[in-house]
Amino acid sequence: MEEHENIMVGLDIGTTKICAIVASIDEQERIHILGVGKAHSDGLNRGVVVNIDKTVNAIKDAIAQAELASGIQVNSVNVGIAGDHIRSMRSKGVITINNKDNEITAKDVERLLEDCQRIMLPTDQQILHVIPQEFVVDGQDGISDPVGMSGMRMEAEVHIITGLVSAAKNMYRCVERAGYQVADLILEPLASSYSVLDEEEKEAGVVLVDIGGGTTDLAIFQDNTIRHTAVVAIAGQKVTDDIRLGLSVLDDQAETLKRKHGESYADLIEEDEVITVPGIAGRPPKEITKSILAKIVQARMEEILEIVGIEIKRSGYADSMSAGVVITGGGSLIKNICPLANEILGLDAKVGIPLGITGGLKEEVNSPIYATGVGLVMHALRSGTSNNQTMMPSSSQGTNVEQVMQKITERMKSWFKEL
Repeated sequence: MEEHENIMVGLDIGTTKICAIVASIDEQERIHILGVGKAHSDGLNRGVVVNIDKTVNAIKDAIAQAELASGIQVNSVNVGIAGDHIRSMRSKGVITINNKDNEITAKDVERLLEDCQRIMLPTDQQILHVIPQEFVVDGQDGISDPVGMSGMRMEAEVHIITGLVSAAKNMYRCVERAGYQVADLILEPLASSYSVLDEEEKEAGVVLVDIGGGTTDLAIFQDNTIRHTAVVAIAGQKVTDDIRLGLSVLDDQAETLKRKHGESYADLIEEDEVITVPGIAGRPPKEITKSILAKIVQARMEEILEIVGIEIKRSGYADSMSAGVVITGGGSLIKNICPLANEILGLDAKVGIPLGITGGLKEEVNSPIYATGVGLVMHALRSGTSNNQTMMPSSSQGTNVEQVMQKITERMKSWFKEL
């Protein structure tokens, strides 16, 4: 197999599936999907690893499929992390500028962002991401990149995302036991936002809701900046469990009913069909109406969206969501999810699929289930971490603040590896 420098690999380690995506980035920063691999996952619970061996085997399987399709040897991967252990908070910091001519440098920004991280955390939690909201220089607010400006006093407000130390360590352990290196560890709703949201939506104000198998991930953007994140431990697997218990069917049958016949809004069913399900162990088959199935699905989807609504209110940006809500992940494939979201959240809703893919296996990832995997690849493009952990050309290195953020991320990664 071949090795290339400008190859990005995303690894979405989910509760019900593990997805690996190999992509290349050309000189114009166009993304080409070279290989896709998908494996069943049963080594996680609500986004957290509970069985190392099962997870390692699924990672190997997914990456092997992606390697076969792409002809690329995978060395390092960009991994998504979720789970209800994820917490987010806001923090502020302030420093004085003592440089010649009071010119703000990248080192000053780094010093300020480190000051923002001086927060009290439980010993089992560690910072995963520090995302600047805005900088204030001598009272002038609304600054996104202060490097090169003159000033004597600089403040910053940041969005800090933390996670359970053991959960992150177990992610690292699984990937490394499978034979690969972790290039970066990224919060999954942050990754999904790179692939399904465009700049206009982030500017106007938008809620991203990624309904996966074990967790529902939430990210709120306004003025091109992430303002709030949350991970809810209720998602697609709970819907399957409800069907299994409510209709007394097997788990595989419940999953098939959800995917083929499930609807999120019972009142919108046009024709109430009768669905026949094979009986268990020689028992006679069962007949289930589509409306009964829809009522079971709707009850759980309503609960998920109601919790999303609570998180939107908690964020303080409920009145600023001009672009509405974008729903992605496997849960978004359940029919009529958008009308239900519109009614419960009072926001225009649409299903989000990966954007910005220009070539290769473009149609293979044209589904909400690949939102996180494609987003991880796009995050790698921004941060410059390739399959061989080499940096991208300077043209794609981004702004001074992004370079500082990358240095801080590198230190966080090395902290986890030392544990």
